[in-house]
Amino acid sequence: MRAIWVRGSLIRILLPCSFLVISPLFHTARPQGNSVNPLAATDGVSVNGDDIGGVVTSSKGPEAGVWVIAETTDLPTKFRKIVVTDDAGRYLLPELPQANYKVWVRGYGLVDSKPVVATPGKILALTAVIAPSAQAAAQYYPGDYWYSLVNLPPKSAFPMKIRTSDEAAAQANDNSSGNFAAIKGTEVESQAQWVFLLKRACEVCHQMGNKATREIETGLGTFDSPALAWERRLMSGQVGPQMTGALNNFGHDRGLAMFADWSNRIAGGEIPPAPPRPQGIERNVVITLWDFGTDKSFVHDVMSTDERNPTANAYGPIYGPDRAIGAIDVLDPVKNTNSMIDVPLRNENDRKLMRRVSPQTVAAPSPYWGNEIVWNDPITPSSPQMDSRGRLWFHAQTRPDLPDYCKEGSDNPFAKNFPMPPKSVAQGALNYDPSTGKFEMIDTCLSAAHMIFANDQDQTLYYGNTSGARGMGIIAWIKTRVWDQTHDAEKSQGWCPAIVDYNGDGKIGAYTKPDEPPDPKLDRAVIGASSYGIAVSPVDGSLWFAAGVASTSTEVPGKIIRMVAGANPPATCLTEIYEPPFDDPKLPGVEAYSTLGIGIDTNGVVWTALAGSNDLASFDRRKCKGPLNGPTAMGQHCPEGWALYPVPGPKFKGTDVLSDSFYHNWVDRYDTLGLGKNVPIVNGTGSDSLIAFVPDTKKFVTLRVPYPLDFYTRSMNGRIDDAKAGWKGRGLWAADEERVVWHVEGGKGTTTFVAHFQIRPDPLAK
Repeated sequence: MRAIWVRGSLIRILLPCSFLVISPLFHTARPQGNSVNPLAATDGVSVNGDDIGGVVTSSKGPEAGVWVIAETTDLPTKFRKIVVTDDAGRYLLPELPQANYKVWVRGYGLVDSKPVVATPGKILALTAVIAPSAQAAAQYYPGDYWYSLVNLPPKSAFPMKIRTSDEAAAQANDNSSGNFAAIKGTEVESQAQWVFLLKRACEVCHQMGNKATREIETGLGTFDSPALAWERRLMSGQVGPQMTGALNNFGHDRGLAMFADWSNRIAGGEIPPAPPRPQGIERNVVITLWDFGTDKSFVHDVMSTDERNPTANAYGPIYGPDRAIGAIDVLDPVKNTNSMIDVPLRNENDRKLMRRVSPQTVAAPSPYWGNEIVWNDPITPSSPQMDSRGRLWFHAQTRPDLPDYCKEGSDNPFAKNFPMPPKSVAQGALNYDPSTGKFEMIDTCLSAAHMIFANDQDQTLYYGNTSGARGMGIIAWIKTRVWDQTHDAEKSQGWCPAIVDYNGDGKIGAYTKPDEPPDPKLDRAVIGASSYGIAVSPVDGSLWFAAGVASTSTEVPGKIIRMVAGANPPATCLTEIYEPPFDDPKLPGVEAYSTLGIGIDTNGVVWTALAGSNDLASFDRRKCKGPLNGPTAMGQHCPEGWALYPVPGPKFKGTDVLSDSFYHNWVDRYDTLGLGKNVPIVNGTGSDSLIAFVPDTKKFVTLRVPYPLDFYTRSMNGRIDDAKAGWKGRGLWAADEERVVWHVEGGKGTTTFVAHFQIRPDPLAK
């Protein structure tokens, strides 16, 4: 039972990333369906020439709500299709390309059945295998169920000092031993902050709770204690210092003890509670998977269409900027092919001068790669968007230094207002035109996070800034129409820091910085305003972003920020901040926290998945009763605008804190999935899922990828290929976007994959 605000009153609801030419790769083609009569029918299941169907039974009878998986390597890329059985154990795998498939059953309470080789056009009875033990059954549970076995310190243990074990080294700012927190005197203020660290700090690159993390790799060697084994595993590979740094946020020894206890209990036979099998509409899902990228890829978001026009790029390729490879991974879902387009530099001599995101040394040998340097990543493309001309825009490094027009002393009005630090290096923007094979590069002034197009005259591309500058959060933009007309990077871009009208005079003037005390006569820079998720309101064109991701002290509770650039930015940029309800005496017991993703529906309602408290939250600014500027409007001033919907899932032992991790969320404005318009959908990053919330019914629909385990997704988007084709003509696109793809079921050698989610009328619909 959770407290939420709806319509101004507190109620409680229980919810059951110069021109270079690359040859174009693709043309848009509509797939040709297999128009044949049913070839066979049994138990109410009939199949066409491109289907496989039948009934799943076990020793207990028909098996309802289990997955049937068909996989083939006969096509140009590995292809899988996954469906769920109905109440009578019946299934139908539709629209299978002609190939030889291995078909098997996976489900909770079962172990995988032996794969049967089959071809489309056949009725295929399958025998499910009841798990011989609870431990055997649990091997198929999502990672968040296993992660829920971690023991959290009770609320009474906070605030918790994280003391150093080597004061002299700490004072020298030397963290080489890894035996203390990165900052002397660190304090974890609350259990909520601990949870933020446990999720965001530990799951920013990969799942926790999957087999690769809950079990100690045998290749690491033998150790005198589980804690020493964990200490060694966290030193592995290029990002060992990063992992050790994340651990040290808990206190080095305390963090080791927590994780060692977790994995030790699992090794001793402890298992999590069983997840529920798919129910109701969850059984109508059809999931299609295609491998793409390499076994070292790190895809950061995929894009299928212009998000303002979901019919764009119909039946066209899916693009995934690959940070590890410095390329765009491309899937053609019609031809079942994948390919790769290298992202170029304007001057290839710059490559050796550019900073790599990943350390180019190995702290300790990896149990997977030994001393190999897996990531050589100076380009780091990410965060794609598609424009109205079908061009793919994304972030990537374009140069090793900062353009002069970004710096102090420039005549650029934005640099005069807020110059970039002289030693900073921006992450530029590129576009790729599939029709010509050309790249264009735009040198920008800021490092970047997610991007979003506004539906305005200038076709403005907004982007967030994760790390901020000079301790402050910033939003930046490229007016793509101006770029196309002038090819002048300086004239095409602008940026504004997040500054609140603190003195309430209706404009932005002199301001105090986050590390300065507020002054009622001045405006105020927003602390913790580093932006991640970003969205544009279709109602009034305002820009919203989820903030606080770069700071553990501001991530709880986090905030969403509204910004309007106005007619003459930067002078007219106005900012408002709103925090989810947290530690408010008027709302006892309500702790909603950790904003990361954001989306806006066609009514202007903002939706954000709270990655810490595992609520899906809506915020309606129209409901705010008090002033939206001035010294009282600094975050917790509009509780009446919020509504909280607890997302179902397992909880950490002995707490009411859910163990799933939400990387982002998205709003399906145009019914691309088939659940209706304005449906918010959460990335269940820790639970192998996308989790949709149907506002009309106030119910969640979990769309789980059961194979391969460890579906770590950071984003999604929907496309309508053919509005007249029913469920077959629409669907959501996402991908496995884990940084360490060798953690995915199958291990080293596994590649990333694209997933297409479709909802049909019933489990047997063709």
